[in-house]
Amino acid sequence: MKLSDLQTPCLILDKSRVERNCARMSARAAELGVALRPHMKTGKSAEIAKIATAGQAGGVTVSTLAEAEYLFEHGFADIVYAVIIPPSKLDRAAALTAQGTDLKILIDSVEVAEAIAAHPGSHAALIEIDCGEHRTGVDQDNDRLLAIARILDKAPRSRLAGVMTHGGHSYRGRTSEDMKAVASTERDSAVAAAELIRADGIACPIVSVGSTPTALYADHLDGGTEMRPGVYTLGDLFQAGIGCHGIDDIASAVVASVISHNKARGTLILDAGGIALSKDRSTEALGKDGDMGFGLLADLETGKPLHGLTIRGTHQEHGEVHLPDPALFETLPIGARVRVLPNHVCMTVAAYENYEVFEEGSDEIIARWERRNGW
Repeated sequence: MKLSDLQTPCLILDKSRVERNCARMSARAAELGVALRPHMKTGKSAEIAKIATAGQAGGVTVSTLAEAEYLFEHGFADIVYAVIIPPSKLDRAAALTAQGTDLKILIDSVEVAEAIAAHPGSHAALIEIDCGEHRTGVDQDNDRLLAIARILDKAPRSRLAGVMTHGGHSYRGRTSEDMKAVASTERDSAVAAAELIRADGIACPIVSVGSTPTALYADHLDGGTEMRPGVYTLGDLFQAGIGCHGIDDIASAVVASVISHNKARGTLILDAGGIALSKDRSTEALGKDGDMGFGLLADLETGKPLHGLTIRGTHQEHGEVHLPDPALFETLPIGARVRVLPNHVCMTVAAYENYEVFEEGSDEIIARWERRNGW
């Protein structure tokens, strides 16, 4: 099967680009002197995880227990579940640990720390530190930090594994100095929290930081033990827009077909709409020149952008493209197929159960890789 044989819309993956993206981040981790624990919330694929952990210790990060279960089934035992866990999920987490998973769960409250301490299962927990994103987590010097650490330290069957933080507000940065500043705060917050815990006589072995921008722009990660970038594996238009990689590094895209022309209005319609692409407009924040609508059109075979065309509107199963030049109706006749490069790849790929895999420079589909969606 070739790219042009695929039913649309469908999700494709350039294995060559994934390998390059992962090799670059692995080299970056080595340069910073920390372990790389790639976040698999983007790829949600064992095959991508194998590429991302090549040359590393093999630890991964996940955003759902479903991902943790799936990756453990595929040979990944060292897992951080990087979303605050409610008590209702402790049984499921303990079951994974009982099967042999080295699962680290995430908490930021005394209430959940007490639930863990009382739970009949065994747990290893990381305390999340809020380094400025203000989503979840505790401040690096908050009384709650030590209260949680002390509860876990005295728990009969569970333990404190360390601290972690996520500089997600790095996505609001627009310059290298912006990114460096967030990376510094991210690192310093986690290190300070770990030092406070250790000063209280409690072991804090893991100091975990990371996002794709901060991993790339950090001056150093002294005092940290690992970083957890994730979107770099596939890349997207937003990451390209803030300078984390180039357009040619985007490894996954949606293949769509032209299904209608409206020459009077100067528009064409693709069979990929809000469900196939997601309605994440993250690049809108980059301003007029950086706004890629709901996705950037690219050539099916080469992946090169097509005349700067973007999807300006979506319905459930329709994507609307405005053509500035009537001659483009001939370039993109009804039935033509294009790649649509994603705004926020994590959201776009979530609509699909698998990737159709090819290698750069070839239009042959060489494999189908499954994804693990759900929770």
